[in-house]
Amino acid sequence: MHKAVAVLILLASALFNSTILAWEPNTSDEMELNVQKAILEIQQKNPKMQGFFDHSAGYAVYPSVGKAGFIIGGAFGRGVVIANDRVIGYTSLSQATIGAQIGGQKYSQFIFFMDDNALENFKRGNFEFGAQASAVAITESAMVATSYDSGVAVFINAGGGLMAEAAVGGQSFSYEPKNPD
Repeated sequence: MHKAVAVLILLASALFNSTILAWEPNTSDEMELNVQKAILEIQQKNPKMQGFFDHSAGYAVYPSVGKAGFIIGGAFGRGVVIANDRVIGYTSLSQATIGAQIGGQKYSQFIFFMDDNALENFKRGNFEFGAQASAVAITESAMVATSYDSGVAVFINAGGGLMAEAAVGGQSFSYEPKNPD
């Protein structure tokens, strides 16, 4: 089954221009295959996203973030950090919120780093989002006119579920470098 998913993802990527995925995932790594699938989905939903993949110093992709809440809420997801067309490390995000909220949701999250300084800040652990941070939800008709804010741009690709909230909180991130092969 794992091999069938890898073949389907590779075939889907062949339908796109070869510049879309300069990074080649390790087909025996389920996380990397899920990341590739999330990248293909967001690019298919909005081709203008390609500019962020092409022009950032690196990016973190969380292919599946689960979020739930009832007054107190939280979210968690794991992903990879890609720079120079290779996976350089692994990352996780966690979120805590409090306020009027109910439901559950699944989404993919993408963080693009404008330059090496922003990427290094993330890798050192000097990176978190407060209540005032915002992410752009990608839809088929969304114009990707977002610019970087403090060296980062964040996008969300909704996967499913329904959540209503008027809550405050923040996201925090961890980073672990990939062992050299």
